[in-house]
Amino acid sequence: MCRKWLVDAVSERRAEETHRQGSAVAVLFTLLLTTTILTTWLFKHRRCRLLHETGLAMIYGLLVGVVLRFGVHVQPDVIDAPLSCVSNSSPPALLLNISGRLYEYTLRGEVSDTQGQDAPNAEILRKVTFDPEVFFNVLLPPIIFHAGYSLKRRHFFRNLGSILSYAFVGTVISSFVIGVVMYGCVALMSALGHLGGDFFFTDCLFFGAIISATDPVTVLAIFNELRVDVDLYALLFGESALNDAVAIVLSSSIVAYQPVSSSSHSFDGGAMLWSLGVFLGVLSGSFALGTAAGFITALVTKLTRLRDFPLLETSLFFLMSWSTFLFAEACSITGVVAVLFCGITQAHYTHSNLSAESKKRTRELFELLNFLAESFIFSYMGLTLFSFQHHVFNPVFISGAFLAMFLGRAANIYPLSFLLNLGRSNRISSNFQHVMMFAGLRGAMAFALSIRDTSTYARQMMFSTTLLIVFFTVWVFGGGTTPVLSYMNIRYTHIYTITQISYSQDSAWPIRLWYTFDHNYLKPLLTHSGPPLIKTLPACCSPLARCLTSSQDYQVKNTHLYPARRCLVSEILALEL
Repeated sequence: MCRKWLVDAVSERRAEETHRQGSAVAVLFTLLLTTTILTTWLFKHRRCRLLHETGLAMIYGLLVGVVLRFGVHVQPDVIDAPLSCVSNSSPPALLLNISGRLYEYTLRGEVSDTQGQDAPNAEILRKVTFDPEVFFNVLLPPIIFHAGYSLKRRHFFRNLGSILSYAFVGTVISSFVIGVVMYGCVALMSALGHLGGDFFFTDCLFFGAIISATDPVTVLAIFNELRVDVDLYALLFGESALNDAVAIVLSSSIVAYQPVSSSSHSFDGGAMLWSLGVFLGVLSGSFALGTAAGFITALVTKLTRLRDFPLLETSLFFLMSWSTFLFAEACSITGVVAVLFCGITQAHYTHSNLSAESKKRTRELFELLNFLAESFIFSYMGLTLFSFQHHVFNPVFISGAFLAMFLGRAANIYPLSFLLNLGRSNRISSNFQHVMMFAGLRGAMAFALSIRDTSTYARQMMFSTTLLIVFFTVWVFGGGTTPVLSYMNIRYTHIYTITQISYSQDSAWPIRLWYTFDHNYLKPLLTHSGPPLIKTLPACCSPLARCLTSSQDYQVKNTHLYPARRCLVSEILALEL
């Protein structure tokens, strides 16, 4: 009886201590975000653009990391003292028999260094280290969704071909260029005796994929403030939004590369084709799921009277959007791609069905979540430089990574721009190309992909190097954006009027075909705008058309009376700037 009382007391004490430490960590990050917000206000008030709020968040995270590692000394609790066990390998699971009751524990990773000596304050450093899944399931979805939901659709679709080329073809080119350069660096490290573990070509390709994920948050924020040319903004924004999705799918495909030969890292044509099939399958499946989720939400908001209850309407919109990411991950496809295209679809269709109050609420809600998530991630990046206990910093690898990053970005921008200009009436100028080259920052996505797996020597080295690259690009490139824009004479937004836009010149035939189909069928089906379906569908489909046409559709102001060409031009002009 006394023994049971002692066990219960120890368990209760441990639970209280864990709760207290968890609360202290939450307060720490809350104070970090509060300090970042106040300093950001001061910088905006003083019109100082030398450092963006993301750079500030990283600096504050660095300072807190230094204090936690070297300035605070916490005595370990006796109940947290580890037990010693000699083993030649790490078991995937551990089964303990305590007083006849079986307890199973799964492996999450090593908690002390290979020499058996923890860093100072190792316990508190482990407390502030988050599970990488928190980034993917909680922090990344609002960031990616906001990128699609706030997309400048008119300029995005005007440059759609170029954006897809940079995001898909350019990212693949950049990944392989970086992978090849890094493989040469690894060979040099091996020759010099600086390689402390296995580092294969597939690891180099994986590093190329994650470091190709550009995240020009800082640059795009400055572009907004300076009202930079809308086409340049659309090219950078569209590339960065789709580029993150391509990078995560490409990295997953490289991990799925499994040759049938004895060496798991040898070249195998069949395995390469299988990985390519995985890449295309995951990408298309994620796109289909995200678009379908947007269509379902649009139909629900159109065919019901949820708009009479804005709180319920906003709640449904939020849950449908977030669940798209989680459902995609549960189906072993990419939630990033799914939630991105869900955001684009929601903005194009569902947004027009919402009540005025819900429209305002949804935009403000996701803008707030996006800001807090980004600030948290950049603060955590700075903190991780000191809280992570297994960094591997190698000067040769780091130098090669910076060189490979620039070469990969150049191989993406300049050759593709030359080829794209052959078919563009509105050419991408050399100044635009230089700014796009300069604005290739690395940020949240590269960090999240690199921290997701740090179990091997190669992954630890990639994570440490990725952190340094993110710091450098955010501080140096982000702070130098304004001088570069001034030097390149790229400053003010072009103002487009009705007379300046030509439907036939600004839209290629696939885009014109898409707008016709969208205006005549998808818009009437999913929203209250456009001509009623009973006017556009064949007569044999009239029962279905009446079923899918709500009473509110007939109240739209004579849209079907205007010629189709004039309606399409008006619709293009009505898209958000």
